Amino acid sequence: MNYNFLSFEEQKSLQHWHRRLDDNRGDRARLRRAERPEDILLTDAFFNFLQRMPEGWRERMPMLTSAAVAGLLSHVKENRQALSRGYQPKDKNKQRNIASFAEQLATPAKSKKPPMSELRFQQLQKSLTTDDFYRRILRAIRLLDGKVNISSLANDIIHWNQEFDNQIDREPAKRLAVRWATDYFTALQKK
Repeated sequence: MNYNFLSFEEQKSLQHWHRRLDDNRGDRARLRRAERPEDILLTDAFFNFLQRMPEGWRERMPMLTSAAVAGLLSHVKENRQALSRGYQPKDKNKQRNIASFAEQLATPAKSKKPPMSELRFQQLQKSLTTDDFYRRILRAIRLLDGKVNISSLANDIIHWNQEFDNQIDREPAKRLAVRWATDYFTALQKK
């Protein structure tokens, strides 16, 4: 199933913008200081972010969602593109699957314990407000030492905001919490 809310062009633009943050530490600092997505809306760094995104992004993406993406990605130190430990195509000529954000939360780096405990993961899934979700995703990024799959994280932020602003899909398999649980618990079992 396709849960991708980002076009290829938008993913590339996000990655390019994120790399440029290393050269523009002022924007990174302003975005990192924000405690909530609403705070980000009031910064010039946010408008610099919007200028870097394709026109389609600016037309279809709600401002608060864009602010959450910009603010949270500013805390990512490295765009980590590790192979998924889950399903991989048997055909060696097909593109390999990259670990999702939720899978990264369950995949131990150096210790035998996952970066995010099951309890914290369940709390993240049950975030009730935009501010609560933002705070918990920020904690997750820190637990991963800032090494996160940027495209997956941005896609999940957009997905969560769409579910928050609209109704949750009636089909459970299309809900973010179910997809996250599948990725997280599959990775826990594989370790």
